[in-house]
Amino acid sequence: MASSLSLLLLVLCSLAAAQARLRVFNLRATGLPSDSLGVSDGYVKVSCGAVSLGKTAVLHNQVNPWWEEEFAYLSAKENDILRLEVFDSDLIFDDELGVCSRQLKKGTYDYQCSLEDGASLYYSYTLY
Repeated sequence: MASSLSLLLLVLCSLAAAQARLRVFNLRATGLPSDSLGVSDGYVKVSCGAVSLGKTAVLHNQVNPWWEEEFAYLSAKENDILRLEVFDSDLIFDDELGVCSRQLKKGTYDYQCSLEDGASLYYSYTLY
């Protein structure tokens, strides 16, 4: 029974991602700055309008992280604002390394945006 339920959840999640109006993928950064604690432990928060789509895993001690997560949102519309916030995870307070915002348009696009200290965030999205 438990394996059947797991399989059903997997299928439903796959269908939701396949039918998503917005898909954000291929997130990577270059040149993330070091701080007093060492090399950046980067992660990205993704939102569309006022809706949080989630955040990536923290990739520890990487100047040029490449995140495997993809984000999907069924209710996205053309002209909504896609927002990606890049952070360095620390013990007490996470440092914001930069924010990328873009008004959505239909199609598939690859973008690069500048962060602090010469770093860059690269990402792709598709809006159906």
